[in-house]
Amino acid sequence: MSVLKVIEVLADSDKSWEDAAKKAVEKASNSVDNIKSVYINEQSATIKDGEIQSYRVNVKITFGIK
Repeated sequence: MSVLKVIEVLADSDKSWEDAAKKAVEKASNSVDNIKSVYINEQSATIKDGEIQSYRVNVKITFGIK
């Protein structure tokens, strides 16, 4: 039987939502082992002068625990 845990992580990027999600997983993997999946819970962006300044994601990261 496997047991999984889920954490919620917020990340942003000046490039894209995909890049923000990638950064969230990369940063979480520095302190969490055995990451199994990432679920994009929410996306948003900040706007400056009528243009997107940064892309933000709220993700749920699932990993196995021992």
